Amino acid sequence: MAPLTAPARFITLEGGEGVGKSTQVRALAEALGARGVDVLVTREPGGSAGAEAIRALLLGGEAARWNAGAEALLFAAARADHVDKTIRPALAAGRWVLCDRFIDSTLAYQGAADGIARDRLLALHDVGCGGLMPDRTLLLTLSEGEAMARARLRDAGGADRFGARDTDYHRRVAAAFRQLAAETPGRIRPVDATGGAETVTARLVAALEDLLR
Repeated sequence: MAPLTAPARFITLEGGEGVGKSTQVRALAEALGARGVDVLVTREPGGSAGAEAIRALLLGGEAARWNAGAEALLFAAARADHVDKTIRPALAAGRWVLCDRFIDSTLAYQGAADGIARDRLLALHDVGCGGLMPDRTLLLTLSEGEAMARARLRDAGGADRFGARDTDYHRRVAAAFRQLAAETPGRIRPVDATGGAETVTARLVAALEDLLR
């Protein structure tokens, strides 16, 4: 298929633990590639050499290794390097960027769940990333019970610092994502993550159809 002539787009996948983002980001990239889209797949924290080094600090160790403020600063530093070294160059080259998590995760986890004011987190984002926001955010949604079951299966070998947090914490995160979607319907599109992987991928592609024309 001939390459897509639509402008480069920055697309993010978001959601709480166990909704299937890691699976779907790869599947969505394949589906977009079949439509002629040149896609770069990346992730947060990570996506550049500096950000991957910070990822090891953020995800490893005990749940209480960092307080919320330290986490917010580490995420902001990782994101600044990621945007500078990976995301902006790819967009400038005309590629679509598909990222597993971005600023909305910070607003949900360190913001709503941990209590850091949104304006402070956005100020950090402005300093580090020039306020870059996605063109479209696809929010995978799943019932609490199914998400927890999937997360337990995923984490059978041991959860990271965030996956290991208690149910109330993850409820706050899920509620925060719902609120963000309600506040920003033009950018954030909830996508039902129930059913088979191929069905979910088709829903994600459908949520991008207006950008594929």
